Amino acid sequence: MCRTEKIEKKRSEREGGRRRWVVSAMGLKTLGESRVEKLKNSMVSRPRMKLWMIRATTSVLLWTCLVQLTALGETWGPRVLKGWPSCFSQEMATLDVKLSRAPVKVLPPKRVYKNNGYLMVSCNGGLNQMRAAICDMVAIARYLNVTLIVPELDKTSFWADPSEFQDIFDVDHFITSLRDEVRILKELPPRLKRRVELGMSYTMAPISWSDISYYHNQILPLIQKYKVVHLNRTDARLANNGQPMEIQKLRCRVNYSALRFTSQIEELGRRVIRMLRQNGPFLVLHLRYEMDMLAFSGCTQGCNSEEVEELTRMRYAYPWWKEKIINSDLKRKDGLCPLTPEETMLTLKALDIDPDMQIYIAAGEIYGGERRMASLAAAYPKLVRKETLLEPSDLRIFQNHSSQMAALDYLVALESDIFVPTYDGNMAKVVEGHRRYLGFKKTILLDRRLLVDLIDRYNGGSLSWEEFSYAVKGDHTARMGNPIKRVVIPDRPKEEDYFYANPEECWQPLDEPWNAS
Repeated sequence: MCRTEKIEKKRSEREGGRRRWVVSAMGLKTLGESRVEKLKNSMVSRPRMKLWMIRATTSVLLWTCLVQLTALGETWGPRVLKGWPSCFSQEMATLDVKLSRAPVKVLPPKRVYKNNGYLMVSCNGGLNQMRAAICDMVAIARYLNVTLIVPELDKTSFWADPSEFQDIFDVDHFITSLRDEVRILKELPPRLKRRVELGMSYTMAPISWSDISYYHNQILPLIQKYKVVHLNRTDARLANNGQPMEIQKLRCRVNYSALRFTSQIEELGRRVIRMLRQNGPFLVLHLRYEMDMLAFSGCTQGCNSEEVEELTRMRYAYPWWKEKIINSDLKRKDGLCPLTPEETMLTLKALDIDPDMQIYIAAGEIYGGERRMASLAAAYPKLVRKETLLEPSDLRIFQNHSSQMAALDYLVALESDIFVPTYDGNMAKVVEGHRRYLGFKKTILLDRRLLVDLIDRYNGGSLSWEEFSYAVKGDHTARMGNPIKRVVIPDRPKEEDYFYANPEECWQPLDEPWNAS
């Protein structure tokens, strides 16, 4: 019995010792594992950090390479593709060719300069008056080393068009295409915007037909003082002549490259041109016989007494139309009135314009409607307008947006076989210059002073049709948009040739000498 108890006691002591050893071992194991785990974590974190740094460095290098390849564009791209192994399938090769032909938009590098301040401008007038003004303002901003805010368009004129800049022009293209010349922003930075709202800026109308030195000596100090200057009138504020060559060329670059219409307007314009081209050549007639023009000019030839009274009331209703009492007959004889639809018909016939030719009327509503258009429509039955070529749904978005409608007419006028303006307004002049820039496309510049005299003599019976037609054709032989020197009249800029009608600085020299005008 005693022996048995001793054996049990020894056994329990051995088991107790074994339990203490296991507990102790487990404690040591736990302690060791935690240390090992920390060691492992520290060892693992370092390779992860290295891996992350390698990935970041690789990404930066790849991005740099991508930017460089984009800048090289089409110059080196096709050569690199040609040097690749010919293990690609035919489909992949075709895809490579398509990709290589896709235009790569390479932005010009930004011009870096010390910014002297911010220039805000509010344009006034119709589409083409504002278009020319925008070109002038970009050139001025570039010369003064200031930041230009995207111009505000006129919403208070006769047309009351609520369109913003981006509704008519591709604003992003406008900004990016000129980034190597001048910095352009869509709006003022918030801090300066707040200053303008508080009236802490300077607003003024610059002097018309000013030399660029005027802006440097008079406007730049104001910009440096107030940080923001707002020019609230922009029509004809930069002189036609005597400007540095780089200023003149920049005016052209803005007009013919940077000012691109929105894709919506461009596409609709292309549709109209395609529809006209399907039926052969076409002539665009800028028949400026609309109510606003007649009221402004005081020209009432062919109007009845009620119409004369209506036009007079309108002229007095607009205070910025300075001239109120106008002798219509005297003004017409001086060649200062737009041709009437009846006079236009006789002129086109005298110039031997084919009666079967399509004539696209680039204008708003003709004053007097069908009654005044009857003789022209009888002589040229293929008269069309955008309203007759397109569905009402196509033009619905342009309703009450006269500048957008004018943009459509501008595009069609550029592409026409012949362009004939009946008055030398802003659209006539700007389109004339643009067609010269595109290669001296045929533009018949009517001598209205001579024409009204010949028309009156023909209608009075003192000239036969043959004599009348011969005289008209002889006078217009050299008035077809051919290259000529711009007429300069010192101290009388309104009477000299408009820069945008004949931007001679902007085309390549021709082999034949320019004519003197």
